[in-house]
Amino acid sequence: MRRSSFIGLVSVLIVFIFILGLNRVGWRLIPLPDLKKPQKLSSAFQLAGGPEKTGRGFPQREIIDLATEFPGIVFNQGSQEEKIIALTFDDGPDDDTTVQVLDVLKKHKIKATFFVIGKRIEEAKDVFQRMVDEGHVVGSHSWSHPDLVKLNEKGVEEELIRVEELVSKIAGYKMSLFRSPYGSLTRENVKQIADLGYKIIAWNVDSLDWKGLSKAEVQTNILENLRNGSIVLQHSAGGPGEDLSGSVQALPVIIDTLQKEGYKFVTVPELLGIPYQK
Repeated sequence: MRRSSFIGLVSVLIVFIFILGLNRVGWRLIPLPDLKKPQKLSSAFQLAGGPEKTGRGFPQREIIDLATEFPGIVFNQGSQEEKIIALTFDDGPDDDTTVQVLDVLKKHKIKATFFVIGKRIEEAKDVFQRMVDEGHVVGSHSWSHPDLVKLNEKGVEEELIRVEELVSKIAGYKMSLFRSPYGSLTRENVKQIADLGYKIIAWNVDSLDWKGLSKAEVQTNILENLRNGSIVLQHSAGGPGEDLSGSVQALPVIIDTLQKEGYKFVTVPELLGIPYQK
C-alpha cells in the first residue's frame, strides 16, 4: 500500500473514532429545526422594509422595536416589575370565534383588549355591544384591514376616522388605541396616527394562531415566550379559510396556567397606564 493511501486511511479512522468518542460522552449532531413546530419568537414590530413576503402575502417588514424610536406613542410591552399581562384579540367581531372568546373570558372573569375592524362591527353589532357591556377595552384595527403602507395620508385617515365614528355611536366614546393591520407601518404612518390622537399598540408575544395552529402549538407559542408585562396577540375572528379553533381551545388553559403562576390579567390601558378613550 502506498504511504499516502495509508496515511489517508488512518486519518479517516481517527476521525471516526473521535466521533464515536463524542457520542459516548453525550455529544450529538444538532438537527435543523422543524419549522412545523412552534419556534421561540422575538419581541418585534414591523417597519416598512424589504421585498420578501409573509405567510399572508404582504410585504415583509424590517423587524425593529418602534417603541424605542417613538416612546410614549408606540408600545409593545408594559413594565416587567409586576406579574401582569394583557391579552389582546384582533380582527373581530364575528358571530362565531369572538363569541367563544368572550364566553371563556366571562367564565374566568378576565378583561381583555379587542382591536376591532369597522366593517365587521356592522355585521356583528350585538357581539360588539357585548364586548363593551362586559367591560372589555376596544381599540381600532382600521375599517377594512388594509396594509396602511400602501395607502396615502387621506386613505389612512379615512380608515381610522370611519371606524372611530361607528364605535363612538355604539360604545359612547372615541377610541385612543390603535393596532395596525399586519403590524405594517412606516414612520410617516406613526406620526400621522399619533396626530389623530392614537397610541399604537404592538405586542411582544405572538400566538401565530392565524396559521391554524393546534391548541398545543398556540399554548407553546404563548407560554414559552411570555414574561412580566407582556402584551399577547391572538385573534377573535379570521380571514377566509382561517381556523382559530386551536386558539380558542388554548385560551382557558393559558389563563389557568398563568393564574396558578401568579399572573394577573389586565387590559392594555391598565398595563401601560394610558387612557383608552380620547
